[in-house]
Amino acid sequence: MPATQSRVNDFVLKIGTVNGTGSASANGMLMKALFRMGIPVSGKNLFPSNIQGLPTWYEIRANHGGYMSRAARVDVMVAMNAQTYQKDLAEVSPGGFLVYDSTWPRERALKRDDITILGVPLSKLCNENFSVARLRILMKNIAYVGAVAALLDLDLEVIRTLLEETFGNKPKLIEDNLKAIMLGYDYARANFTCPLPVRAEKMNTSGGHILIDGNTAIGLGCVYAGATVGAWYPITPSTSVMDNFKTFCDMYRTDPETGEKRYCIVQAEDELAAAGMVLGANWVGARAFTPTSGPGISLMSEFIGFAYYAEIPSVFIDIQRVGPSTGMPTRTQQCDLMLAAYASHGDTRHPILLPANPHECFEMAVKVFDLADRLQSPVFLLSDLDIGMNDWRVPELKWDESYRPDRGKVLGPAELDKIEKFKRYTDFDGDGIPFRTLPGEDPRGAYFVRGSGHNSAGGYTEDSIEYQNVMDRLLIKWETAKKLVPHAILTQADRPTHLGVIAFGSSDGAVMEARERLAKQGVHLDYLRLRAFPFGEEVDQFLRDHDTVFVVEQNRDAQMRSLLMLETDHGSNRLISILNYNGMPIPSECVVEGISHHMAAEAAA
Repeated sequence: MPATQSRVNDFVLKIGTVNGTGSASANGMLMKALFRMGIPVSGKNLFPSNIQGLPTWYEIRANHGGYMSRAARVDVMVAMNAQTYQKDLAEVSPGGFLVYDSTWPRERALKRDDITILGVPLSKLCNENFSVARLRILMKNIAYVGAVAALLDLDLEVIRTLLEETFGNKPKLIEDNLKAIMLGYDYARANFTCPLPVRAEKMNTSGGHILIDGNTAIGLGCVYAGATVGAWYPITPSTSVMDNFKTFCDMYRTDPETGEKRYCIVQAEDELAAAGMVLGANWVGARAFTPTSGPGISLMSEFIGFAYYAEIPSVFIDIQRVGPSTGMPTRTQQCDLMLAAYASHGDTRHPILLPANPHECFEMAVKVFDLADRLQSPVFLLSDLDIGMNDWRVPELKWDESYRPDRGKVLGPAELDKIEKFKRYTDFDGDGIPFRTLPGEDPRGAYFVRGSGHNSAGGYTEDSIEYQNVMDRLLIKWETAKKLVPHAILTQADRPTHLGVIAFGSSDGAVMEARERLAKQGVHLDYLRLRAFPFGEEVDQFLRDHDTVFVVEQNRDAQMRSLLMLETDHGSNRLISILNYNGMPIPSECVVEGISHHMAAEAAA
């Protein structure tokens, strides 16, 4: 056995299986077991875009320091898919371990001198102990949970409790699953030195934390924000936002006595129709939204431009995936920044909120509705597949019971009594935001909603001065938006430095870890995490204060760097891109290597 450094609560477990064989529940059980043992843990599901048959992987990182980004190493690989044995074998880090189903010996195919290969006859064990063919396939995946539990020293009582919680009213399923787990567990204990040098040990860090994915958090946040209308066309990876919104609406927006549903969810014929429904619902006073991904935003662009110019509040939730075109629907990127920022033809600018984890997804799902109403404009919540579809360990979600929706400048009959004449697109107080009315409340507040040229009263115009006055006022509104969106968060180095790093969204974890690793090498960086567009004064100040600023993002064309150059007075020579765009969540190694390479090149110049 190759020598392996002993590590407790610091390992990466990766499981390679076939999509559609029931491995998701087994993998989730392993991650939850580590979480219940109090160990900081994160999971990344790497799955194909078809329904069944293609390879799928699940990565679990346990890290006592709380690092949650994807790690560019594999300490223990469970290879359950013969089609990917060679790929899985190559991914194991030197000194690591590969576990495979040795029912069919693979000594020639699985050979590396620098790792340890452990064969567990999972199929044979299940075939001998279960009689139903489908059950044998499913229990084989559960059996590897038992083998991994023995090898990593997972708490069996925790796993038993998870089974009871999952199948509480189905004792036969609990019995079968526990039986399969013990088959793998007992075999590993009898045939290998358990635990391995990389192993788990109980900690006490899970208190006050939950495991949740971003799409679930967004669905819940939309309910708390007061949203009652959702329109969408299903698209990966955003569909589960609406699935979760419906689940929570069934719980909280259904009259327990009459069964009346106090919400409306419409699956439209396409994304264009969904956007139109959202605009119509918001115009009449509901809080409405549509979840989609990049291709959907492309189709919705004409309605987005209409909402911008007609000043209709609207919420667009974009769970980003790999583009362009269809791209890779089940891989992650941060590639819709420019699309969202300037969606539609003509001069448009749209506020964007940038959550870094599911906890912020919940909070910003509320904030995005308040901003849309306050600014009377389309506002984007820009998440991605990594945040949206993977379980993250985050602090428990908390709710302020005193919260009341900010509906912005809305005039009702009482307010209309106090003014001589309602002028829909007139700025009365200098913030660029006019007053609006809701249709049907009072004829004195009626106006024609149009996407064609209009003046400050809402009347049709082709007069160049009247048109320009409206467009200039929209720029004043944009300046107001800078004060209303969430400010960027500054994390300073422990000593003065001329080096800075900017990141946003799901890149945050990799940057936080990379900063600590680079500090040990003598490279100290201040860090500004962007949480919204437009950028506030704190972003300009950060750029002024640093000679070199690394911009970390997950797209090919450095879209955030481009936004920073377009929207601030700072040139390209000081903004250095660190890019990751292969569809996999960004690891800290990408950031460390990118910054180190630049520093070495600067030193050699």
